[in-house]
Amino acid sequence: MQLGDRSSHVVIPQTITPLIITAKGRGSRQKCSMNQYGFPRTSPKKYKRVKGFQSGDIVKAIVTKGKKIGTYVGCVAVRANGSFDIGNGEERVGSISYKYCQLLQRADGYEYT
Repeated sequence: MQLGDRSSHVVIPQTITPLIITAKGRGSRQKCSMNQYGFPRTSPKKYKRVKGFQSGDIVKAIVTKGKKIGTYVGCVAVRANGSFDIGNGEERVGSISYKYCQLLQRADGYEYT
């Protein structure tokens, strides 16, 4: 029996759902964005972490005041002023304060579905 013959006998039950992992990276090493000629287009990024969060972290935000009352879970995009965007693939909610956010998982360079 060869090694390739064994794979036809593997049975995966329907109750098991596979974890799909996609590599997304840990951020850009670039100091700032460049234009088509190679000249700096923006100012350098000041901080990677803002108020203890960084882009790519998965957070849960329970908003109790303002126009965006509700519970949001998703990947966070940080801004220097402390108001974050939270997206979960289908929708993206902007301007959520860091005070409402609770960290669920740090960004490790992968996306899990």
